[in-house]
Amino acid sequence: MAGAAPSDQALSLLATVNNHGDLAVKLSSLKQARDILLSIHPSVAAELFPYLIELQSSPETLVRLSLIEVVEEIGLKAIDESSVLMPVLLEFLKDSDSIVARQSIVSGTNFFVSVLEEMTLQFHRRGKVEIWLEELWSWMAKFKDAVFTIALEPGSVGTKLLALKFLETYVLLFTSDANGSEKPVVEDTTASKRAFNISWLVGGHPILDPYILMSEANRTLGILLNLLRSAGSLPGCVTIAIVNW
Repeated sequence: MAGAAPSDQALSLLATVNNHGDLAVKLSSLKQARDILLSIHPSVAAELFPYLIELQSSPETLVRLSLIEVVEEIGLKAIDESSVLMPVLLEFLKDSDSIVARQSIVSGTNFFVSVLEEMTLQFHRRGKVEIWLEELWSWMAKFKDAVFTIALEPGSVGTKLLALKFLETYVLLFTSDANGSEKPVVEDTTASKRAFNISWLVGGHPILDPYILMSEANRTLGILLNLLRSAGSLPGCVTIAIVNW
């Protein structure tokens, strides 16, 4: 591949991941493809996203697991192009291997917070939210609903713990913090995700209604409290996790 354009190199590597029989070669090729995709312009990288998505049908757990991590890294860098990657995260929430489902919750949570911040900052900077970001937020709503279902239905304890952790994150994001800043630092898009404050949304955000979100946060807190009331039917580690949160 010497002398080939980076996008062509990445395409060749993704084909190797799809077709090679050796797991070590697959994982190495995926890592190299990731490095290339992160190094080139997001719009060019996005042209290869359909080939990246093809890897979700891989029979190897480690390939699927690595794919989620790659989707997160590349998707957050090329966030305005990442809607096409979101079905991968949702599909892997139902993966037969719980380690893949757990990583999908972790990566999806990171996306959820990043998209929330980007929507808030974009509105404060420009007074509007672009269509691509509205579409991405609609995927985040689907992700939220799917993870809530995982948290409340029988299944792998490890996966349920991470789903409940997402519920905790949801409550914290949309509960007013009197000590937080009332306005985002619009010049700094790399600010800590933990800095988000629901008060940033006051002022007629076109997509995010703070009162509806705070109401949903309260309802989610009620869900966690109801789970505690039924602690006798829950695994001990789940009860302890809910108490700690």
